[in-house]
Amino acid sequence: MNEQVIDYLNQMRFYGIKESLDFRLAEAMQENLDYTDFLTTLLEDESIYRRNKRSETLRKRAKFKTHVAFEEFKASPKRGVPKALIKQFQTLHFIEGNENLVFVGGTGAGKSFLAQAIGHHACASCIETFFISINRLFKEIEAQDASGTYLNYMAKLSRFKLLILDDLGLRNYSHKEANILYEILEDRYQKGPVIITSQVKPQGWKTLFEDKVIAEAILDRLTNCAHIIEVKGESFRTNHSPKKMLENVAE
Repeated sequence: MNEQVIDYLNQMRFYGIKESLDFRLAEAMQENLDYTDFLTTLLEDESIYRRNKRSETLRKRAKFKTHVAFEEFKASPKRGVPKALIKQFQTLHFIEGNENLVFVGGTGAGKSFLAQAIGHHACASCIETFFISINRLFKEIEAQDASGTYLNYMAKLSRFKLLILDDLGLRNYSHKEANILYEILEDRYQKGPVIITSQVKPQGWKTLFEDKVIAEAILDRLTNCAHIIEVKGESFRTNHSPKKMLENVAE
């Protein structure tokens, strides 16, 4: 490849074209492509390259626990998650409609797996996503509040189009925590969907909060325009070993 061409591609950051140019030149000569088809193919390569890099960046920012995919989940009506439902998740229509998803089920049933699989799929579609456990969320907010950066952290959360809150209901929540959760949900209401995983069914969430008024408001914001999926069956963890752990990379 001509060194001057490489310099131009590097200057303009056309790294996708740089990677594929030798192959595309050989292909164009073999198939006798005209200039328009050749240029179109190069631009498609660059578009795919940038999309993949963007998806990779979003996955790192999302801070998933594991790298999972829908294909690894054994969908069946007995588990409460038939294949047709998986296909609906893959359309990501619930994000377009700002509809929440609530996964309910026992320990290891696959709730977090499905939530993360949806999150990875969203990142692949260049949708900004953030995954965090409820307990970790409150710890991070407490630290941000102590350092005087609470508002910045809350603003950061609001910028994610999809927010995944894992393991709601492992304990009761203080009045302050309830107010924070309501603030997050109110800010996202009909603007950015939330995925919740919980061992407790929504009707039992009211007992998790001291203030019944706030509890009602939280329940309303989470379940209004929400799809509630009960994941059933034996522990999914015994049959699934994630491919690799992802490093938590700060922005």
